[in-house]
Amino acid sequence: MNNYKQFSFQVGGREVVVETGKYAEQANGACLVRCGETAVMVSVCMSAAPREGMDFFPLQVDYEEKMYSVGKIPGGFKKREGRASDKAILTSRLIDRPLRPLFPKGLFNDVVVIAQAMSVEPDVSPEPLAMIGSSIALAISDIPWAGPTGSVVVGLVDGKYVINPDLAQREKSRIHLNLAGTKDAILMIEAGADEVTNDEMVGAITFGFEEIKKICRFIEDTIVPAVGKTKKEIELYHIPEELDKAVRAYADKKIDWAIETFDRQEREVRQNEAEAEVLAHFADIYPDNTREIKDSLYYLTKEKVRAKIFDKGIRPDGRGLKDVRPIWCERSVLPRVHGSAVFTRGQTQTLTSCTLGMLTDAQKLEGLDEETSKRYMHHYNFPGYCTGEAKALRSPGRREIGHGALAERALIPVLPDENSFPYAIRVVNDIMSSNGSSSMASVCGSTMALMDAGVPIKAPVAGVAMGLIKNQETGAFKVLTDIQGLEDFLGDMDFKVAGTVNGITAIQMDIKIKGISEEIMHTAINQANEGRQFILSKMLEVVPEVSPELSQYAPKILFFEINPDKIGDVIGKQGCVIKKIMEETGTEIEFNSDDSGRGYVSTVGPIENAEKAKAIILNIAHDPEVGDMFVGTVVRIMNFGAFVEFAPGKDGMIHISKLSDKRVEKVEDVVKIGDVVKVEIIKIGDKGIDLKLLEKLS
Repeated sequence: MNNYKQFSFQVGGREVVVETGKYAEQANGACLVRCGETAVMVSVCMSAAPREGMDFFPLQVDYEEKMYSVGKIPGGFKKREGRASDKAILTSRLIDRPLRPLFPKGLFNDVVVIAQAMSVEPDVSPEPLAMIGSSIALAISDIPWAGPTGSVVVGLVDGKYVINPDLAQREKSRIHLNLAGTKDAILMIEAGADEVTNDEMVGAITFGFEEIKKICRFIEDTIVPAVGKTKKEIELYHIPEELDKAVRAYADKKIDWAIETFDRQEREVRQNEAEAEVLAHFADIYPDNTREIKDSLYYLTKEKVRAKIFDKGIRPDGRGLKDVRPIWCERSVLPRVHGSAVFTRGQTQTLTSCTLGMLTDAQKLEGLDEETSKRYMHHYNFPGYCTGEAKALRSPGRREIGHGALAERALIPVLPDENSFPYAIRVVNDIMSSNGSSSMASVCGSTMALMDAGVPIKAPVAGVAMGLIKNQETGAFKVLTDIQGLEDFLGDMDFKVAGTVNGITAIQMDIKIKGISEEIMHTAINQANEGRQFILSKMLEVVPEVSPELSQYAPKILFFEINPDKIGDVIGKQGCVIKKIMEETGTEIEFNSDDSGRGYVSTVGPIENAEKAKAIILNIAHDPEVGDMFVGTVVRIMNFGAFVEFAPGKDGMIHISKLSDKRVEKVEDVVKIGDVVKVEIIKIGDKGIDLKLLEKLS
């Protein structure tokens, strides 16, 4: 406790309190970040030595939702936190992405960042606090890192931008923007939006960036000088200068030959040949430096590809900077599926299916949010064969979950509400082939599958990934439309933008450099709009409108609403009434859990079955009035008349004199038990309901 320090500053008009030196003192860096009743604990640790054989920076970020933070006991047999929820995984990715570019190149020590939501109130989201806490923990640690960073959430509520909106504001906001950066540049963007304009999105980013600058300055000027440790001097991996010079001289023309073709597969064959030749040449000269030789070839290739783009405007496949790869599409490719489509752009292809179900099929959620289920489920699969790799199928990883969530975010704003379309909706993207921008291809394929399934979306959505080649010395840059795998691998940015003809619905930006300027952001968003409109036009050539009818294999669902006091009458004693209705009509009937009297009828058979069940329910719930007409069944015959059940538990009598306009000698001459008849209520008295026969139906 001798090292305990407390700091406070304002973020979006709320006080944020940071505590250091009190918890997790054996970590390289740690802090507790509070705002209101929300508290997040963050710790960072680094291994003493680099991991052997590692050729990439081993950064691991974990965000854990402590269920006690919202007063919940975890579900399941073990009653403890287990596998991270999708929300927690997505938050881990949000924390990771702005931190990663700021670690020094050549660092191969394991670095682990752990953020734990310890106490959470609905009005203060823990995610931005976890991101700020991660920056502070790294900044005050002895781990080499070029931060600090700041992070905020930006909303657009009633035409005004809001920093870290509360629960009520989040529900009304047209934008949910996660933004991170340094005091000098933007590092990470992730947003969902309700068809906002380019200017509205740029305005949100600019607004949030101003708050980020303040956060960074406070960490840098106040917290780090007070409690920051001296950064460790670590010997970073590097390519020996003599080796690098020799490899470059020998391989220069060979790499030119390898990358001069526009065909990806031929280029890869050539690159492999060139690499093998270079390795063979230096096998005796540098027998223990295979890794360094390969790295030298990688950087040489990267420089040459980037130079061709930057200096000549020639991309690896021969396209211009704004050109979209060739597109072809199909619809209704899987006959038993409720909706399906194939979207192909270049060598990236997705097969997308849409399945409709009852609202009870919605995914149940267990987490820190108030939300307990979600009606729209979007899943993304990336099997090994899509890149030609011999890999067995496995459960989805962070990448798959992240890409699925991005596409889901892009499509949610255009989905019909459950009142107008009472279905749970699942969309699955199976990536058949991948050469860059598969997540944006999945947005396009999903739109087509939804339309093919007859889901009345408000507008089609398309997505495109933008790339960047930037000269770090001069600041000059080129933005690329619809990047392929090599351009993503060797470039500086992956900026994904999805939206409709009218506006943006989702954005995600990852970078490999230490931030981008507002000018680059403006250029990328505007150029993405051009590409998105072109892609939409190609999609609409194949699926010009939403299918007017649902698939014959899709369930048919009808909503109904009755007086809540009548729910018991519909259900009946021990469920006998509702069970009988379902058996007779071949339907499923569900009531909403909110006791509103709202419910729905579903069937996989003809829609007439659902209509019949709905009519029966409405009859049960309706208080009969003189003049009402019903279809019912004759259930009992007396000398003086016939009794007709016109709703479960409700019957009336047709007096023999009301069976016909003519004289009737015997009731059986007109109707028999089991006959289906149309009747009208002519009197309601203490002794029951009197009916008049209008028509004998069977």
